[in-house]
Amino acid sequence: MQRTWVAIGALTGLGAVAMAALAAHGLSGLEPAALAMVRSGIEMQAWHALALLAVGLWVPRGGKLADAAGAAFTAGTAMFCVGVYAAGLAGVRLGMVAPVGGSLLMLGWGLLAASALLSPRAR
Repeated sequence: MQRTWVAIGALTGLGAVAMAALAAHGLSGLEPAALAMVRSGIEMQAWHALALLAVGLWVPRGGKLADAAGAAFTAGTAMFCVGVYAAGLAGVRLGMVAPVGGSLLMLGWGLLAASALLSPRAR
């Protein structure tokens, strides 16, 4: 899974840079609150792209818990960002999509910490 997490992290980072370019150059007509939402989504997407790269580097030592962290980061980033981007760009509220995504992101951090503390290969 090491290459998978690195690839997903890289693609997530690519998407964050693309969204940042759109926000900087193509969304000047958005209301300030909506633009702030989009920027929040971009920030979370970029941070979790880096987290996925870290998972890819760590997973040979962190094992199944690190893989679970990668899965939580992937699903959480997708859900959180889709929810935030939909609200900011189109004014569409997707119910609990963003909060569930945010909860998955927190779970991912917890799983990554557990992989560092509990994995026998991490010692």
